[in-house]
Amino acid sequence: MPNPRTYFDINIGQESIGRIVFELFADVVPKTAENFRALCTGEKGIGQTTGKPLSYKGAPFHRIIPDFMIQGGDFSNQNGTGGESIYGAKFEDENFDLKHDRPFLLSMANAGAGTNGLLKGVSVVREIERTPKGSGDAPLSPVIIADCGELAEGEDDGISGPDAGDKYADWPEDYEGPREDTDLVVIAQDLKTLGNNFFKTGDYAKAQKKYQKAIRYLNEKPVFDSDDAPELVKKFYAVKIPCYLNKGFCALKLDKPELTIKDMTTVLDMDTQYPSEADKTKAYFRRGSAYLKINDLDSAKADLEKAKKLSPKDPGVLRELEAVHTKLTAKRNKEKKAYAKMFE
Repeated sequence: MPNPRTYFDINIGQESIGRIVFELFADVVPKTAENFRALCTGEKGIGQTTGKPLSYKGAPFHRIIPDFMIQGGDFSNQNGTGGESIYGAKFEDENFDLKHDRPFLLSMANAGAGTNGLLKGVSVVREIERTPKGSGDAPLSPVIIADCGELAEGEDDGISGPDAGDKYADWPEDYEGPREDTDLVVIAQDLKTLGNNFFKTGDYAKAQKKYQKAIRYLNEKPVFDSDDAPELVKKFYAVKIPCYLNKGFCALKLDKPELTIKDMTTVLDMDTQYPSEADKTKAYFRRGSAYLKINDLDSAKADLEKAKKLSPKDPGVLRELEAVHTKLTAKRNKEKKAYAKMFE
């Protein structure tokens, strides 16, 4: 009989980032594997000691240490101090034969007994690892097990394969091909092209992911030094700048203006010799549009005025600038009426 397979569907904040699929080594640690399986299905009802549903659904990952471990599943206290097994508060360790001798293994809290393995979802784990963290290695945005369960024997795991033409691991550290500087440029260019294809069809979510993936590969070389050939540096920026510009545009289309502001600021903060005037126009325009979306009218006006200076006849810039002026006028008129009432 094959080992059980279970899954977690993960959210960071309000965004779904994908599914992790586990194999539980029931042939080695049957009691521990059964506990994990049942906590994935939630079939055991309410816990006797915590009074909470015996289920990982809704539980957070409370501690994240990149390239070492991520901890979660405390469904009662949400911080690693609680939880309950299907057998009661605690149960005896089964064995310590299996060791953490490779990445992406799953264990119960004592990191010895009950080691199991990740079948799919490496990129989801990497994304969890890279989420910003605060004190105690806790994620700043909640990382939540939005759903979980067991997969029947032969059942589809719900994870789609790679997009056509994408032969690269989602994260550079998992890519086994050549990773010299020139290779990174080629990889990023391929990913940018895939992003452009999704962009053209209006699939902005997928396009955004491809641009972000391209940037991850380029960021394998975060800085340049005097030994780097100028042509290589130019090639890096020739791919990186449009990836940021397009990623920011996708964020605007997906109603995530804060991400647009961040991406456009990255472009505008680059060494001034690399973004062209056209690049700067796009960056100011898109950042101005993002500020307009969040109703930061002064910042929107400042950026759009800069875009207009670089490209005086751009119809998109002129249209957004007019929208800002209309909103500013309405705001001033409202303030005047409010002040007038104070002296009635």
